[in-house]
Amino acid sequence: MLDLTLIDKDWTLFLDRDGVINYEKEADYIRNAGEFRFYEGVPEAIGIFAGRFGRIFVVTNQKGIGKGLMTDKDLQDIHEVMLKEIEMNHGRIDRIYFCPDLDETSPNRKPNPGMGFQAKADFPDIDFSRSLMVGNTMGDMKFGKSLGAKTIFIPSTKPMPVLPDPLIDAVYPGLHAIAKAL
Repeated sequence: MLDLTLIDKDWTLFLDRDGVINYEKEADYIRNAGEFRFYEGVPEAIGIFAGRFGRIFVVTNQKGIGKGLMTDKDLQDIHEVMLKEIEMNHGRIDRIYFCPDLDETSPNRKPNPGMGFQAKADFPDIDFSRSLMVGNTMGDMKFGKSLGAKTIFIPSTKPMPVLPDPLIDAVYPGLHAIAKAL
């Protein structure tokens, strides 16, 4: 079992965005800041995470850009709204990594570990064995495990996998529940 009380400033937190931080649109993308809606308690949870984790990153696939349904500027606007609310709740996101690629074999497209390696290049003190990946898909879990991180599955929009599963270290209903367990 994953003991979250052992997490300290030496740990790194990787968060998926859609379905973890904010509501997803069914069979579509969050295309602009007006469509972005936090799950209840998420800004406050990230405020708690800021006091425990040394680094906090968002790692998100953003195929909508690759498909031409939104622009880099649209994504930047969404993230500005997200970051402002998080900061108002004493939280922080140290960096947002996103992959607009359509090709599933792109090294940066989850479940491939490229965004994690980008974070390691930008923050060389990251120890993947002292990292936690939180996501709502098995691709997120595979991303975390390919880095050597611990994983938490949030069953927000995807079916709950059959447990035990070697890709999943723990299951929580949302970020607020993880924050309470720290």
